[in-house]
Amino acid sequence: MAFVENLGIEFTVDRKDRVEGVMPINPDVYQPHGYLHGGATIAFLESLASRGSENNTDFANELPFGIDVHIRHKKSGKDGLLHGVATLDRQEGIKQFWKCTAYDDLGDVISEGEIMVKIVPLSRLAEKAREREAARNA
Repeated sequence: MAFVENLGIEFTVDRKDRVEGVMPINPDVYQPHGYLHGGATIAFLESLASRGSENNTDFANELPFGIDVHIRHKKSGKDGLLHGVATLDRQEGIKQFWKCTAYDDLGDVISEGEIMVKIVPLSRLAEKAREREAARNA
């Protein structure tokens, strides 16, 4: 949870199909020219989608991992709050597709797109760990 806390992200709606949150736009998330860094915006939106996936995960048997991010930036910001929404668009097998949008305080879209999260069984993670260990020992 430290990454989310370091960015100052707060979740305001936290459901299985929709997560909303805010993140302060301040010098901690600026690019070198004094505007909101696009990477910080992507991290914010992926944090919202990941939280939604966590709400759909049985941690005793599986873990969610973000595997694909397609975000388009439309404008930037210098202050205020970045508002975000991640909505579960569809689920195909173990993959979840989240529609994500970030807005400024005026409601103007900053960035939008889709983030794909894969729900991986713990048994598969253990299998991959055994394969890596065997390859190291070969």
